[in-house]
Amino acid sequence: MPDRKVERATQMTPGTTVLATRRLLLRHFVPDDLEPLYALYRDPEMRQFYPDGTLNRDETKKELEWFMNGHPDHPRLGLWATIDRRAGAFIGRCGLLPWQIDAQPEVEVACMIAKSHWGQGLATEAACAIARHAQDALGLRRLLCVITPGNAASEALARKIGMTFERVYTDEFGPCSLFSMTLPPPSGLLGDVASMPEP
Repeated sequence: MPDRKVERATQMTPGTTVLATRRLLLRHFVPDDLEPLYALYRDPEMRQFYPDGTLNRDETKKELEWFMNGHPDHPRLGLWATIDRRAGAFIGRCGLLPWQIDAQPEVEVACMIAKSHWGQGLATEAACAIARHAQDALGLRRLLCVITPGNAASEALARKIGMTFERVYTDEFGPCSLFSMTLPPPSGLLGDVASMPEP
């Protein structure tokens, strides 16, 4: 779990850049992200492995507003708008989510990239950047992914960033697989990532 410095950190401003990679910019949501985010969330294929399925526009708006300044309880965590730097286009949402699993605090790497950008390695690039950010900027020493059965793409992504299968965990939605990794001290080995300065 995070250093105590991660918790109750200064509230972030909408649009604040969190980090950047060669092809991607990850920043806090702004109101104009609603329509492209809703396009992802209403798509049954994009939401196939989410227990709550597709979301309507109001539900999407609530999630966007929830994360606009970072997670309300952990402002340096949350879901971030993922932008194609070359085109300046919103292509997904990725980030770090706090969880309580078996009464233990955990942080999950979460990635969703639009179908139009599948097959380009962008989810791997984002996930590597997020892991590096968690390690270097936030001082985290453990990350996990919570994966619904049958989601082979997410299992492959977890393995690509160095996670291994830990165990099956059952919550109110049913069983899921936990993949996890222990982060070493900062080493620069998690990909070609240019982390942006903390605000």
